[in-house]
Amino acid sequence: MENDLAQNLALLCSYHSSIAEACRRLQINRQQFNKYLSGQSHPSRRNMRKLCDFFGVTEAEILMEPAQFEQIVALKRKPDPLPQMRRPLLHLEALYRRSLSMEKYVGYYYRYFYSFGNKGLITRSLATIYADGGRYYWKNIEVLRDPDTGKTKGMNKYTGALFYLADRIHIIEYETLDFKSITQVTLYASHQHRLLRLMGIQTGGPTRRGRKPGASKVALDFLGRDVDLRKAMARIGMFHPDSGEIPADIVALVANDVPPGAYVLEVDEP
Repeated sequence: MENDLAQNLALLCSYHSSIAEACRRLQINRQQFNKYLSGQSHPSRRNMRKLCDFFGVTEAEILMEPAQFEQIVALKRKPDPLPQMRRPLLHLEALYRRSLSMEKYVGYYYRYFYSFGNKGLITRSLATIYADGGRYYWKNIEVLRDPDTGKTKGMNKYTGALFYLADRIHIIEYETLDFKSITQVTLYASHQHRLLRLMGIQTGGPTRRGRKPGASKVALDFLGRDVDLRKAMARIGMFHPDSGEIPADIVALVANDVPPGAYVLEVDEP
């Protein structure tokens, strides 16, 4: 019977990514579990119940002759949902493995671009790149402040992940309040000794403009690693290009012009 249990446990574990993963989810010590697999030890009543509940079998079934047990498992086994949950993460893991260090870019930025949902206005938002566990992440805050009255009409908060691939910085962000907006940003990497500005293109489809997606040039001005957040927040909002609030060189850089013969929106390398 011990040998039957050991073979049946091995069969059940084969439906999972690893024995270690099964032990982790069962919260059973790996060394003890190995004794069950080798037939050296029989599970306690408590652990037998945990095993049966986890693998979706009865105690009578798990003690059956292995050939019969295998037939029963084949009939009743439900797909393990965890690999399905992990599948999208595998793509992110692949990108992270190839992504280079972005320690140079950690800090705060003003982000400039022509608003997708407020025609003719330039948005200045406050963004930060930060590291956690050797990976790099992004946060961005937009305040929808009327450029004529200064009245605040709302706020957007974004968070996301960054990858440094093929000498370009890639940001994928999503809006955290309603989860209805995803933006993808591609920036030139900076090879200057002192980090000043990053330029690129962003695409997205903010809900305030309906279903129509859009693309725009985007500029990130580096503020430093430590800033007065209250003062920095006070300067963000939406502005008329000729208001004097936005530096003239920024206004020119984020202008979304497609010159004759170009056909697509492109950004020249700084």
